[in-house]
Amino acid sequence: MNALPDRRLNAFRPDLAEEALRGTVAAAHYVTGTPAVVAPPVAALRPRPDAAAGIDTELLFGEGVRVLDRAEGWAWVKSDFDGYVGYLPEAALDADGPAATPAATHVVAVPRTFAYSGPDLRTPAAFALSIGSRVTVVGESETRGTRYLTLAGGQSVVAGHCLAIGERAGDDYVAIAARFLETPYLWGGRSGFGLDCSALVQLSMMMTGRAVPRDSDMQAAGLGTPIERAALRRGDLVFWKGHVAIMEDEATILHANGHTMSVAREGLDAAIERIGWLYAQPTGYRRP
Repeated sequence: MNALPDRRLNAFRPDLAEEALRGTVAAAHYVTGTPAVVAPPVAALRPRPDAAAGIDTELLFGEGVRVLDRAEGWAWVKSDFDGYVGYLPEAALDADGPAATPAATHVVAVPRTFAYSGPDLRTPAAFALSIGSRVTVVGESETRGTRYLTLAGGQSVVAGHCLAIGERAGDDYVAIAARFLETPYLWGGRSGFGLDCSALVQLSMMMTGRAVPRDSDMQAAGLGTPIERAALRRGDLVFWKGHVAIMEDEATILHANGHTMSVAREGLDAAIERIGWLYAQPTGYRRP
């Protein structure tokens, strides 16, 4: 009997499945889904429609999804960004839908920023935005030498905190990862407000123009090429079961971890000894 596809990346239930799985999984109905846009700054994606369920990952402001089903206040969706599947409250989706919202023009390129109620840092902040948030810019202005971008919703963000869609924040994803130092650790988190180990890798690489899988086991299975520990250098990845760290140099790692409950810098040897005492030794090393 063939194994079922990974439920994190494939939408299927006995009653419903995404059209792409027709012939692969059995379901009463198959749908292509309808497009929608994430409305709050961060939306938790859960494995079932239950607010008490753990968070699998998060979706960010302006990211697109395909809505496969809506029921009892929940939407079953698949992320356009990395293909992750899960449930989020219907209220987390833009009620007007993408047809009424101009396409995103810019992406937030700093770990965190504010959308102000006007083009002035002295005006009240309407809400905060994470790195990776996708915004639609409809104008710009300057106040006391600071340039602001005006969003479709009327708010303003600092222009220097954004990049046009398609631009990169550079080639050194490790330098971007280092900007998250002391950001709180959050299981399933994928934002500048809180993130887990694999999200640190995903978000940092995203800002250099590279799309990578969401979870550490996915990254360990196919991101880059395997190498030996002796060959480790800046930018390489160290994997444990359920964990990943980024090599900052030949002896130091950056990782979001449950020990410090933050993104932290740690010596590789010390981390291997500490993690090995509770869990196990590294399962592999890869060069992305």
